[in-house]
Amino acid sequence: MTAPEFNAKYSVLKESEKAQDITESVAGRVLSIRKAGKNLVFIDLMSDGERLQLMCDKKVFQGSHKLFFGDEGVRRGDVLGATGYPGRNQRGELCLFPTDAELLAPCLKLLPKSHFGLRNHQVRRTFVQRSMILRALRGFLEREGFIEVETPMLAREACGAAARPFVTHHNELKSDMFLRVAPELYLKRLIVGGLDRVFEIGKCFRNEGIDTTHNPEFTTVEIYQAYADYQDMISLCERLLKAVCLEVHGSTVVDVLTFGSVERQEPVKIDFGKSFKRYDFIGTLQQECGAQLPPPHKLEEPQSLATLKGLLTKAKVDHKGLKTAAAQLLDKLSSVYIEPLCVQPSFITDYPLCMSPLAKQHRNIPGLSERFELFVLGKELANAYSELNDPREQRARFEHQIKMKTMGDDEAQDVDLSYCEALEYGMPPTAGYGLGIDRLCMLLLDQPSIREVQFFPTLARTQVTTLDEAVEQLVKKG
Repeated sequence: MTAPEFNAKYSVLKESEKAQDITESVAGRVLSIRKAGKNLVFIDLMSDGERLQLMCDKKVFQGSHKLFFGDEGVRRGDVLGATGYPGRNQRGELCLFPTDAELLAPCLKLLPKSHFGLRNHQVRRTFVQRSMILRALRGFLEREGFIEVETPMLAREACGAAARPFVTHHNELKSDMFLRVAPELYLKRLIVGGLDRVFEIGKCFRNEGIDTTHNPEFTTVEIYQAYADYQDMISLCERLLKAVCLEVHGSTVVDVLTFGSVERQEPVKIDFGKSFKRYDFIGTLQQECGAQLPPPHKLEEPQSLATLKGLLTKAKVDHKGLKTAAAQLLDKLSSVYIEPLCVQPSFITDYPLCMSPLAKQHRNIPGLSERFELFVLGKELANAYSELNDPREQRARFEHQIKMKTMGDDEAQDVDLSYCEALEYGMPPTAGYGLGIDRLCMLLLDQPSIREVQFFPTLARTQVTTLDEAVEQLVKKG
């Protein structure tokens, strides 16, 4: 029986009442030991997030007295199992009065203080709520008719997103392979194969920097729907986030104070119940920077690149480290002028085509794509677009990515010829939507860093002494 089950079941007992005819067994980690004379010991166990007190009376306990009453008995941190009867002591505290006990696992190291790790109630609550978020995501998508699938983690090509991949080697196949940067191309193959609504919740890997919103290993949900476009995904995105927020908080409004490690004087109320704001990329950028941009279909011409660099210089943004690619220059301009506007949930829509190698060209405006990204408090949460389903155009886009890679863009995508071949069988008009689950958890649970919502974030390696080295050091010390 867990501590929550025990506490709930016997909360009806009155002061000094003991149910000696009932036998229960509990187990948990020892948090504290308090001796009250030679014959009485109080032990606090932690089990499933709650405390349970053992009142060990030497007159009642029938097991080995060394366990509780000896000098080398149970210690703080040990995992202990106990059997006895429930009751309340004279102070009205609910206890288990052990008649027998067993040391299940000794703790050989000192436990950290109570504000570390899962012993901290708030930390535990964060991960319980993360589980609720994942459950709410799955439930919503299943109600919408989507089926959950799994696609490969190892890929022959690093495609699906503009990112630097992790490289590994397959000994049997004698070839290099990549940890996936995104599952996108596999999921779209399933659309070609006849699964019209699919989603996948899984890990992605990008060999890039670590900061408050980035970790090399992270979790996303990617959603694909046939016979839909990016406007349909906008509607789906709004309904999805509203449903998840209601499930976790019982409200569509979230108070955010520490998200993204930004110092705020008071919480910001983020409302997922209202229709999200929209900022079209080119129009908003021109308005905010006070300059006319080149036509979208000419953004990659040398004169246009000079114009974009000039706008960054005017904004006092160092662009020397950026490659001479319009996509990177435009992305930097967006981070300066557009993204800060997105405090409440907001869509930045109709990105330039050069920034979207897998998106369909805008049906009305040459040089733009049918794409949006979702931002909240200036941080990106999601990316979506009408999917490019023309195999010849997709092949040409891949070839352009190779050109960008030869020019020094190490985030440009590889060519996936097998995906192009899949498109040749005909992919229905499709829209896709990718949402970063870690960042969503950061936002909904108001956490300052991505490390606070991941059990095992990637950290700098610490110096670990091997057992042999430790013995050698002890011998040297005499």
